[in-house]
Amino acid sequence: MISLKQMINNYLTYCKEHKKLSGKSTKAYAIDLEQFRRQVTTETMPVKTDISAYIAYLHKMYKPRTVKRKIASIRAFMNFLDFEEIIADNPMKKIKTKFQEPQVLPRTISLSTIESILTVVYQEMKKAQTAYAFSSALRNIAIIELLFATGIRVSELCSLNIENIDLHNGNIRIMGKGKKERILQLGNQEVISVLRRYTEENVVHMNKSECFFVNRLSSRISEQSVRFLIKRLCAKVNIAQKITPHMFRHSFATLLLEEDVDIRYIQHMLGHSSIVTTQIYTKVAMEKQRQILTDKHPRNRISAKM
Repeated sequence: MISLKQMINNYLTYCKEHKKLSGKSTKAYAIDLEQFRRQVTTETMPVKTDISAYIAYLHKMYKPRTVKRKIASIRAFMNFLDFEEIIADNPMKKIKTKFQEPQVLPRTISLSTIESILTVVYQEMKKAQTAYAFSSALRNIAIIELLFATGIRVSELCSLNIENIDLHNGNIRIMGKGKKERILQLGNQEVISVLRRYTEENVVHMNKSECFFVNRLSSRISEQSVRFLIKRLCAKVNIAQKITPHMFRHSFATLLLEEDVDIRYIQHMLGHSSIVTTQIYTKVAMEKQRQILTDKHPRNRISAKM
């Protein structure tokens, strides 16, 4: 009988070679399924009671969002075994896995904070005393500007190649989740100018790897490097709020919504397959509206009371 470990290996191969999932997605499946295999302590196909006990364990150990992802990994694995007729009965079909996940509103960055981050990174470019320092500062400006200008995911930003950027027409072609492609217009001339200047300064290094954002070794810049950059810039201007690259994406969507941009346009720009995913930003906008009407309404300055 084929072991559970071999079943998992077969599934990961299927994810990589047939579903063409990214290395990051395949690795996430591998981690979740290896944890599952070790926890159920069986080398054969787990039964319903094993899986139910494991799900109960997940609820005790992890936050709801993590539990939801780990359950999804198991379900996808079981569906694969069922489809390939490796198992005669899919135990996940008999287990209730739906639960109410508390909704957490996206954390955003204020426009003034974004301005502070941009100001400090532009200052670094102006103060650069070597060609390398200037080139690095220019790249850092391009990264921050593009995060805010497009709402791009950090993984999408780091995977950009030279061919994805069309500065003549002001377009950027983004390969999103599930290999779904979307094209965005770069509407701000300052952003286009920065990207053009960055390209001119780094074209030799970029051509070596065909990557758009490169490090000192002319290799593709890592997501961790972008996170470290933002952390360093925030520390430099004493921003106490913990800011991540993804918060630029949240801010991009929320600020556009506050400017009355149709949510379906925002959905396309973010690359969301469902409008439901985008609608969470309407709640952020409503929270902002509530705060404004509570704190800023001129009625607060009128003393008349019952």
